[in-house]
Amino acid sequence: MRAILFLLAACLLPPAWAGPVQIENVRVWSAPDNTRVVFDLSAAADHNEVMLSDPFRAVIDISDARLQGKLHVSPDSNDRFLQDIRTGIHGKDLRVVLDLKKFAKTKVFQLPPNKRYGHRLVVDLFDNKKDQDAAPQDVADDGNSGGKPRDIIIAVDAGHGGEDPGAIGPSGTMEKNVVLRMAKDLAARIDRARGMHAVLIRKGDYYLGLRERIRKAREAKADMFISLHADSFPTDPRVHGSSVYVLSQRGASSEHARWLAKKENSSDLIGGVSLDNKDNVLNSVLLDLSQTASLEASIDVANRVLHSLDNVGELHKHKVESAAFAVLKSPDIPSILVETAYISNPHEERNLRSRRQRKRIADAIFHGVSGYFHERPPRGTLLAAGDRTHVITRGETLSGIAEEYRVSLQSLRDTNSLDSDMIRVGQVLTIPSGS
Repeated sequence: MRAILFLLAACLLPPAWAGPVQIENVRVWSAPDNTRVVFDLSAAADHNEVMLSDPFRAVIDISDARLQGKLHVSPDSNDRFLQDIRTGIHGKDLRVVLDLKKFAKTKVFQLPPNKRYGHRLVVDLFDNKKDQDAAPQDVADDGNSGGKPRDIIIAVDAGHGGEDPGAIGPSGTMEKNVVLRMAKDLAARIDRARGMHAVLIRKGDYYLGLRERIRKAREAKADMFISLHADSFPTDPRVHGSSVYVLSQRGASSEHARWLAKKENSSDLIGGVSLDNKDNVLNSVLLDLSQTASLEASIDVANRVLHSLDNVGELHKHKVESAAFAVLKSPDIPSILVETAYISNPHEERNLRSRRQRKRIADAIFHGVSGYFHERPPRGTLLAAGDRTHVITRGETLSGIAEEYRVSLQSLRDTNSLDSDMIRVGQVLTIPSGS
């Protein structure tokens, strides 16, 4: 019996000769308003941190740890906070010194292993004046407070980023990269339209928590939130097509929608989000089920976008799906999530790598959103003031534009004094008020 207990103890307790925790890798992600430094650890480790001044530097001691090899990372020269990273031995601990360009608040926390990463120690640097976990501000009403009509604001969110690459295609294409490029194409298309302006939620290769994406959209006073993704089905590379999703109040519309929402919602675990004060922050942004107007608008826009995507490629689902996507849980902003293609499908992976195809998808999403806002412009906006116009882009047809704005083809011809249906790129059409 004593021998059995000894063997059990030997299995449960780490041996004395196991050695120090290894720092296997270090990564730096620079965002516009924060910097993240991530240490990959061979095991969990205690740590202590202190901020020193003159010059400013954050010092983190990782207990009983050693750097594996040399430090092969350096901050970007445009990083707002981080000047350099140094390491040294401090007794049995590894001392990490982050040389700062200015004072910054720090948040240091550990993350347990998940499907993509092992143990991680995360150091976030951000401005003193900005609490990263602050609840979002109330959005001002749609009223025209200054007397001048405003633009409609569209928040364009590129999914994943930084620590979280999202799905990865058979040739190694990362979802985070292709959806960011597509988001920039969509934002550029929106900005070319009269009376509309785009706000990019993520502008580079860094991760934003799902709550932070909602907060940024609300700070921008967005009228619409669009989250772009590229789906995957690793067990069957033949699966293909686009899908559009809205928030579900009563469970998912299908098993696939439920699985997809669970996968997308888990990105906070991969991207690396501290769970401190989680409940209080989530409560500030959870959807009030009594507010159905935003969801009704989301469904309307989603149907238009889905119909528009059907004109540029195949659909995976021919109806709008719904599930409990955390990133869509804004209480007052109509929100949709677009799975633009299956990156796990070799043909669609190639399409996502093609700038021409990405722009076609971005244009299709734009036309669906534009059609909605031209028909239902928010109060106080330029579009609500009338004189609707449309700038012709490559590949458009007069009949397609009439369908987009839900006006008759003849009224569109008459309003613009057109003798035929021939149109040219860059031509500006006036959209009649109705059919």
